[in-house]
Amino acid sequence: MAGGTFEALDDFLSDGLTLPVTGADGVTREYHIPDPSAEAGIRIERITSLAARLAAGGSVPEKQVLDDEEELDLYRLCLGDAYDSLKADLSWSMFKHVALTTMFWITADEDTALEYWRTGEAPGKAGRNRAERRAMSRGSSAKDAGNGTPSPASTSGTRAGSQPRKRGGRGRDRQQT
Repeated sequence: MAGGTFEALDDFLSDGLTLPVTGADGVTREYHIPDPSAEAGIRIERITSLAARLAAGGSVPEKQVLDDEEELDLYRLCLGDAYDSLKADLSWSMFKHVALTTMFWITADEDTALEYWRTGEAPGKAGRNRAERRAMSRGSSAKDAGNGTPSPASTSGTRAGSQPRKRGGRGRDRQQT
């Protein structure tokens, strides 16, 4: 058995995440979000794994999983010492995007966080670009539209006792010559 030596853990792990963000004042600054403590990391993992299980099960919980205070607490856990300055400098949408990017970095990895940072969509769910997302949505609509079988509730546009539809100049509305 070949014996190797382990390198110091900090030699390849990052000590945080640095993100360039344009603040409410229009100035772009780099914010360093430190690696969370072990306790904070465990809490973040617990919260996000619960959310993932709920999403995978497809069932909606009977009560809200996180209230507003708990959601902000999750962001505080993720952002650590950078929380207050980010909250003061950014709009809500920018703040939330930074917090969720950081959450993906903590719970998954830097590549997953980068995918969210660039697309604003859950990793693995985003199309490569706008055209691809449109094509995907058109593909599902075309498939559904191509199904020639009406749903059981469909009456194909007819009702008992209703007047026949006019056909735009053809049929009974057209004058006979």
